[in-house]
Amino acid sequence: MSTSPAGLFRRGSWPETRRIGDILRKETIGGMLLMVGAVLALIWANSPWNDLYEDIRAFEFGPAALHLDLSVATWAADGLLAIFFFVAGLELKREFVAGDLRAPRRAVVPVAAAAGGVLVPAIIYTVVAVSSGSGQGWAIPTATDIAFALAVLAVVGQHLPAAMRTFLLTLAVVDDLIAITIIALFYTSDLAILPLLGALVPLALFTVLVQRRVRSWWLLLPLAFATWTLVHASGVHATVAGVLLGFAVPVLTRPDEKGEGLAEHFEHRFRPLSAGVAVPIFAFMSAGVAVGGLSGLGSALSDPVSIGIVAGLVLGKPLGILGAVWLVSRLSGGKMDQGFTWIDQFGLALLAGIGFTVSLLIGELAFGPGTEQDDHVKVAVLAGSLTAAVLASVVLRARNRFYAQTYAAEQVDEDEDGIPDVYEHDRASNGEQR
Repeated sequence: MSTSPAGLFRRGSWPETRRIGDILRKETIGGMLLMVGAVLALIWANSPWNDLYEDIRAFEFGPAALHLDLSVATWAADGLLAIFFFVAGLELKREFVAGDLRAPRRAVVPVAAAAGGVLVPAIIYTVVAVSSGSGQGWAIPTATDIAFALAVLAVVGQHLPAAMRTFLLTLAVVDDLIAITIIALFYTSDLAILPLLGALVPLALFTVLVQRRVRSWWLLLPLAFATWTLVHASGVHATVAGVLLGFAVPVLTRPDEKGEGLAEHFEHRFRPLSAGVAVPIFAFMSAGVAVGGLSGLGSALSDPVSIGIVAGLVLGKPLGILGAVWLVSRLSGGKMDQGFTWIDQFGLALLAGIGFTVSLLIGELAFGPGTEQDDHVKVAVLAGSLTAAVLASVVLRARNRFYAQTYAAEQVDEDEDGIPDVYEHDRASNGEQR
């Protein structure tokens, strides 16, 4: 048994690599749709038909008896994003229960990187913006947008190692968990205890049913909706319900189960809905801001709130992530795998500065939708995310050309068993049975 330090970015198992590949394909399409939604919103909001866009956002519908007569924009932020966070909850639980990250030595790196990528941007924002009395927006630059970042990675990094993709996905999922925790703890006002306690009843029933492997939508969906409704009524942001429901779903299959497990079943059903519908609609409903020409853009970006957000995303994210990874490597004695360098990690850290979906959501919670500072938040999030995407693309494009030369060798399957030989070599080196 080898006693050498574990590689910080060791190639995962072949089944995990295939699963990550499937996720990336769905999230990549979602990221493209997200960008289309955001661009259309910006064009419409800055057109002569801006009033129509605002009227659509403000249009209210829903059962008033349940206090759910909400605007279209609120339904997108509170309702559709609950689907997004449900899938994030499923993915996070799967990674730590059945994925390659169930081993603590492999999990500690992306978890620490996510924590560093939250802490440092928050500090930078606070230092820049607190003098203006806008400290409540400190969490805006802490979030990484999974779909947006993976879409950029798919465009510029077709030949990058699978370990880089796995790392980015896991970092973003843990980042989302931290973000939803921040939302629950720091952006909850007028907490109503009775509805919150009441939400435990349908959540418990949902948990019992899924633990018994019940898949009947007519039983599960009403319980999920009841949980979401009660959490929404409690004052806690309703997307928290999505994460709790995702955590309730069992990941491991029982000996008597046939086919895919329940978590995998839900993931297949809801990930396309999340990536292809929920997040793009939210982007379309949230990204539209009337800039007001170059003078308006300059005014928005000169706001300390905007400066703090852009600095947090473009500088804070890379500094926090790289610093955390360096610290873990020093404390644990871990090392980069052969051929995987710090410049690769730098490219990923830049890419993590793409904050969109959750950043826009936190901006609305911090300053209120439709306010002047919320408009500045939108401009800053878009500017910071675009800058991070361009810088990351420059670095990762160069690394992609380097890895393209080794990609073909990694896909060789001389025994034609459907598993590239490099993964079989990894398994043999670790003493695993075929």
